[in-house]
Amino acid sequence: MTQNTCRPSRGLALRGIACASMLALAAGGAQAAEPKLTDGLVKIGVLTDMAGPYSSMGGPGSVVAARMAVEDCLKAECKGMKIEVVSADNQNKADIAASRAREWLDVQQVDALVDLTNSAGALAVQQIIKERGGIAMYSGPATTRLTNADCARNGFHWMFDTYSISAAPVAAMTQAGAKKWFFVTVDYAFGHSLEKDATEVLKANGGEVVGSVRHPLNASDFSSFLLQAQSSGADAIALANGSQDTVNAMKGVHEFGLSGGKQQVTALLVFLSDVRAMGLETAKGLKFSEGFYWDLDDKTREFSSRFEQQYRGNKPTMVHAGVYSSTLHYLKSVAAAGTDDWKVVAEKMRELPIEDAVMRNASIRDDGRVIHDMYVFQVKTPEESKGEWDYYKLVSTIPADKAFQPLATSSCPLVKK
Repeated sequence: MTQNTCRPSRGLALRGIACASMLALAAGGAQAAEPKLTDGLVKIGVLTDMAGPYSSMGGPGSVVAARMAVEDCLKAECKGMKIEVVSADNQNKADIAASRAREWLDVQQVDALVDLTNSAGALAVQQIIKERGGIAMYSGPATTRLTNADCARNGFHWMFDTYSISAAPVAAMTQAGAKKWFFVTVDYAFGHSLEKDATEVLKANGGEVVGSVRHPLNASDFSSFLLQAQSSGADAIALANGSQDTVNAMKGVHEFGLSGGKQQVTALLVFLSDVRAMGLETAKGLKFSEGFYWDLDDKTREFSSRFEQQYRGNKPTMVHAGVYSSTLHYLKSVAAAGTDDWKVVAEKMRELPIEDAVMRNASIRDDGRVIHDMYVFQVKTPEESKGEWDYYKLVSTIPADKAFQPLATSSCPLVKK
């Protein structure tokens, strides 16, 4: 019988939400060799943006995804294990993310952290796990620093990064004639990394940057930024931001009549929840790279249907899918290793194949980057959509070994040169 409990967190008093969900299976279904757990259970912490600009692509949905992974593992490899899921709001602040991570690891005996939305917060957490141990699996943040200079043996970057979401669309647009680019970039680690990676791709394809402007996180008015882009003479305007910032920027693009004009507009990071917030009339025609879409195949549809039933009728974003995949793989690795010792589990995670409902051809590289097939999608027009959540049409599949930054160019010290 499965038990669910929810209790306030101990330690630091943050304004964020902290909820614990205990999932345990009766001893009658125990495995022959039950894992040796340091405190009798495996505890997973979902650290995410619960109410801010990234809450729609992560947030409470990430907690749902983690719980789904626990439920699925308890039916198979994890029979007999006691597993607890706790969650907290990082408020998109690196200091709060770091404080919560330290409390979870040092006081509450959390074994693994997932989601970790916000690149600045993720980089802070990466330093903590390198110093003190534990496992971190990043599905929400995008900076490629996590698998380059800041890589860790116990840190895994799961679903997407700034290279994988920018390389394909930027290369295609530059090769098609958009040689001059202007960037509208969110001013923190994620935006800086996204602009940098996109710039390297466009220069490699004969393009150049003619201007850029940076805006604060969660900006509400993009008119001045878009006017600068419009007057720059650029062939392409790139939105190097995400979630609510992308939604607000695209509404400005639509208002100024920039879409469909002489200047091409591309949003380098788009989530399913963003398209829903924009509406198809505003988002139609956008091309972008994603790591997951609910309507790809029978497995993604079945997973997404279960998620929708548990999360207020919403389909999962690629962050939610990444939280599910990373949590499930971690738990399978604990079961296979026979212990929750983070050093042993980290190595077992690298050994085991990644097999789940959301990713295809997935594996973990030496730098901690999880590679898998990525996809280029285009947003449908209102006339093309056949119903609620029917937003994308598949343009192409990018094989796992081509979708991410080449390992040979990585600056991660764990990579053998």
